[in-house]
Amino acid sequence: MKLPVSTEWLLHCAASLAQLEPGATASAAQLADYYDLPAPYLAKQLQSLVKAGVLAATTGPRGGFRLARAASEVTLLQIVEAVDGASAPYECREIRRQGRGALSPEQCQETCVIAAKMAEAHEAWRGSLAGVTLADIIASIPEWVPARTRSLLTAEPR
Repeated sequence: MKLPVSTEWLLHCAASLAQLEPGATASAAQLADYYDLPAPYLAKQLQSLVKAGVLAATTGPRGGFRLARAASEVTLLQIVEAVDGASAPYECREIRRQGRGALSPEQCQETCVIAAKMAEAHEAWRGSLAGVTLADIIASIPEWVPARTRSLLTAEPR
């Protein structure tokens, strides 16, 4: 499975926002500057996290984005699904019923074993991402990183 580049952007942006002091915000321009990303496109992508309830947005001169709930309540799966949706990447089209090797409908009463294994893999992947929160990510980074992130992220964009 290949995820769009915006998934990486939003995972990193959410992790960066999780490092801010409670209630502090960062604008799309600040996040774009921090990661050298295109600000208009990033702003649009950040709205998908607002819509999903992962981020909260405020307007005005001091407006920006912040986590909508505690970092311990935001999973990587929630972020990925906000960007990419929840649909499975594999869709069985029952080609086992086609062509010279076609099986009869009676021989296809059980779910295709390949479709079943692909669904298991997708659920394992989802389960893995659902088991990791932004708080887990922050706990895994060196302890000096959040202070650096706060300092650089809240500075005026170049």
